[in-house]
Amino acid sequence: MRAPVALFGSAESRSTAGCGVSDGDGFERWVVVLAGGVGSRFWPVSTAQRPKQLLPLSSSRPLIVETLERAFNLVPQTNVLILSGERLRPSLEDLTDLPSEQLLLEPIAKGTAPALAWAAHEILARAERPENAVMASLHSDHVLGPTDRFVATLERALGAAGRLDRLLTIGVRPTRAETGYGYIEVGEPLEEGVFEVRRFVEKPDRQTAERYVAHGGYLWNSGIFAWRPQVLLAQISQHTPELAQQFDRIKEGDVAGFFNSVPTLTIDHAVMERSSNIAMVESAFDWDDVGAWAGLKRIRELDDLGNVLLGNVHVLDCKGCVLWGEDGPIVGFGLEDLVIARASGITFVAPLTRANDLKDLLAKLPESLRGGDG
Repeated sequence: MRAPVALFGSAESRSTAGCGVSDGDGFERWVVVLAGGVGSRFWPVSTAQRPKQLLPLSSSRPLIVETLERAFNLVPQTNVLILSGERLRPSLEDLTDLPSEQLLLEPIAKGTAPALAWAAHEILARAERPENAVMASLHSDHVLGPTDRFVATLERALGAAGRLDRLLTIGVRPTRAETGYGYIEVGEPLEEGVFEVRRFVEKPDRQTAERYVAHGGYLWNSGIFAWRPQVLLAQISQHTPELAQQFDRIKEGDVAGFFNSVPTLTIDHAVMERSSNIAMVESAFDWDDVGAWAGLKRIRELDDLGNVLLGNVHVLDCKGCVLWGEDGPIVGFGLEDLVIARASGITFVAPLTRANDLKDLLAKLPESLRGGDG
């Protein structure tokens, strides 16, 4: 096992990085990193044992390492918690230098709503000043930057969450008519840079997405949130009783009982779409969730013919392809708009236009080929 990655300079510099509050606003800031997903649309490179967040998709480093670096620019290292599953404990311990008590490992995956409710309880129990705690929720598999604009946006959102007692989400100005993202309809301003959320919109069809982009009043829903832990738990109690009625189990230390008793719920469906107490800050940073193989063409360097070539790859007369050679060489000749990925003894080939449908393929493959993805 290799040594953990030093994510924020020396131990001394990490212990003093950030101050836990934002510009003297008095809030004790925390960051929760969601790292439990699989990211099956990058199969066969991504599997349940090696999910998307552990892959070097945007650079030579795993996405979760880049996410933690951003978090450490926002809060002290001691105020970062990772939410994941027990199966990823070895990888997380290998890739990060966070102590074990900062890894919140779910006994069973039940979606982001139960996970974030657990994290909110943990922050209230750990904070020096729980009445002044605010928390941000980040996904570990997003690609975004630059860091200074990310920090500025999150500081505004965390400050607004503390002052307004609302649930804050980060909206991203669309750069294309994307049908794979949810959207936010922007409402009236609440204070400088902070707006009401009129409604959340599910992933639209192409025509609707084009209308949203032309309209200008709709932003992508990044899934990056900020709120006071107490406010989140109060909103869950008000809108999601199927989850809140099990909170006593967490308070009694029965985390396994909590997760075994609650339904599977995303935070979007369980709270954000049910509550009227939502606000939004528009991102000042570039953002992409890189949800499928074709997304690498937006974030990786392209050759002269628009190919992304990663690993042991050799091509001639190929155009607009994504090739990932991790487990032996890949040789492409006269190809166009294909993804070819070689990993774990499996070679996957498909048109890039079908790469978004990988889950349909995996559902029909035997477990031995899915690599534990099931």
